[in-house]
Formats: sequence, C-alpha cells, structure tokens
Amino acid sequence: MQRKIIPDIVERLDIAAVKRDDTVFTCAKMMADAHIAALIVIDDDNMLIGIITERDLTQRVLAAGLDGKSTKVADVMTENPDTLAPDDSARDALELMQTRGYRHLPVAEEGKCVSIVSIRDLYSSVKEALEEDIRETEAFVFGDRYGA
Repeated sequence: MQRKIIPDIVERLDIAAVKRDDTVFTCAKMMADAHIAALIVIDDDNMLIGIITERDLTQRVLAAGLDGKSTKVADVMTENPDTLAPDDSARDALELMQTRGYRHLPVAEEGKCVSIVSIRDLYSSVKEALEEDIRETEAFVFGDRYGA
C-alpha cells in the first residue's frame, strides 16, 4: 500500500510560524516551548516563504557568532524550501529528504503550509509498513491464510 503524507504520515495542523522580521531568539524560544525542531516562515498573507530549523540556529547563528536577539529570521532561514504535497507518497518524501539532507519538510497546498513532516515521522511509517509485511508473510507461510 502506498502511504500518502496526509493522512497516513501526518495530520493537517495549525503550524507554528514566524515572519521574516522576527528574531532568531523568538524562534528558539518558540521551538523550546513547543518541543519542536522547525518553524515555517510566512508572509503577511500566510503564504509559506521559508523554513527555519534547529540546525539553522546552531550553524548559521551560534557557530557564526551572531546575536540571537538582533539577528532576523530573514538572515538565516531557508527561503523557498522544497515542499511536499498532501498526496505525495511517503517513499518519495523519504527519498527527497535523504538525497537533500533534510530532516523536516513543509507540506504545502496552494502555497500555504498545512503540516510538516519529519524524517522521524517517515522512518516510523516505514517501520510500521515493514512490520505489517512481516506479519502478512508469516501468516501466509505458517498457514493462517492458507486454504479456502
């Protein structure tokens, strides 16, 4: 069975978002408070324009010696990020994330972010699918589904 991003992997969510002029300190605080690792960046029309992750905060702010209270999201975010569509397959999402080194990808519909999928979400889905395949194979091999 081909699993789709929504609803098989993640649900539609009200995604935590920031704007270009917010500070990275605000991002770090939001991420810590919500126990999340990525925020989307939106414009005034709530359209997806970027993403900022814990990795961005670590590599582009802390390691660069920037001040989190004065550095703007626009200075360190990933603009125009790759996105997934709700009906994309989990397999395609996993391949894209592995190829490009992403840990989080926004799920967008008509330019608006409707969810975020993480590599952890996808690994969990793959694990469930493999376990289901093993159960079905065992049932066939050991006779649970053999016969009329």
